Amino acid sequence: MLQSFSIVFSLAAFFSFVNYKWLKLPATIGLMLLSLMTIILITLSKGIFPDFYLFFCDIVTNSDFKTLLLDGILSFLLFAGALHVNLDDLKKEKWSVLLFATLGVVISTFIVGGLTYLAADAVGLQIPFLHAMLFGALISPTDPIAVLAILKKTNIAKNLQVKIEGESLFNDGIGVVVFAGILILGDMGGHPTESSLGVEIGKLFLEEAIGGIAYGGLLGFVGYYCIKSVQSNPQLAVMISLAIVMGGYSMASLIHVSGPLAMVVSGMIIGNKLNIATNKGPTRKLINDIWEVLDDVFNGILFVLIGLAIHLLHFQTSYLMLGLISVLVVLLARFISVLLPYSLLKHSESSPIKTVAILTWGGLRGGISIALALSLANNSSSEIILYITYTVVLFSILVQGLSIGKLVKGLYH
Repeated sequence: MLQSFSIVFSLAAFFSFVNYKWLKLPATIGLMLLSLMTIILITLSKGIFPDFYLFFCDIVTNSDFKTLLLDGILSFLLFAGALHVNLDDLKKEKWSVLLFATLGVVISTFIVGGLTYLAADAVGLQIPFLHAMLFGALISPTDPIAVLAILKKTNIAKNLQVKIEGESLFNDGIGVVVFAGILILGDMGGHPTESSLGVEIGKLFLEEAIGGIAYGGLLGFVGYYCIKSVQSNPQLAVMISLAIVMGGYSMASLIHVSGPLAMVVSGMIIGNKLNIATNKGPTRKLINDIWEVLDDVFNGILFVLIGLAIHLLHFQTSYLMLGLISVLVVLLARFISVLLPYSLLKHSESSPIKTVAILTWGGLRGGISIALALSLANNSSSEIILYITYTVVLFSILVQGLSIGKLVKGLYH
């Protein structure tokens, strides 16, 4: 695994160089495009260089995408993203973020699951309703890694940026809870009724989500006071921040609370309190610099892997048709799941429909959805779910990610 990881890291560095010098696209999009082009060229030359093709296939397989993301780099990326979120700005949008990250995810899960079940039948594919709901749960949360990386390059209004960033940081944890609740029903051989699904998700929400937020708060305050006590030694402060992420995330799985939510909360607390206490001193500067580098490194690795992993898909016309329909289904579900919670709140915007449009188009999907789809390896519908998940993610990052800036400019300028 170390050799595969090293090769992926080297490719990420090389592709980053090529993108910076010549393509000049947002880093995540540039890396994934170059990775896709690389694996397509290697696949086309499979008959001439079969060993070379198998070598690249083994790289992705040995890297263990699901484990690497969910049990490894996700903790670093969420902490790094949360470290720079301003809590005062987030408080102003707290109700929007809360509703989008909870009610919005649940609404989207049911809409996507139901419509996917019907669409699969229409194109001649059989997906059990419970499996369609699993797809709805894994594709409904917006991916904080993709969202944060692309928003850095977008000139978007501050309040709207906070809505999108805040939602994306929290709703993946909520989405995983919903996904796990549906998965448990399947493991028990139960039939998905509204009451049983609601009770199961409710239990998991209390244990995982609320527990994760509380645990993250504890980690954040402990980490902050430890860092503050050694602020004359910036290198030790960085080591403490790394220990909070690595040790804290590992412990979260042992005590059965949400690691992603814990990393988001602890990152926000440490980032905001250090910003006040150290006033951009050497400790704060070094922590910022180190975590920005880690953010770029792990983002690069993730999006290179997304591009290279396309060889895991087995092409079938019916899969492609369902994938393209799923893109429209996910966009429709996103629009409804944003519009309904948004309509419950009072807003200062002169044109709320423009805000809903940007929130809909800016709700990108990424590596977390693919990782959850890969976790369904023993599921009878796993091949179909992985294919349509990949289709939605590619469209989301390449089409929505490239055009969100133009959409913002077109609507507000």
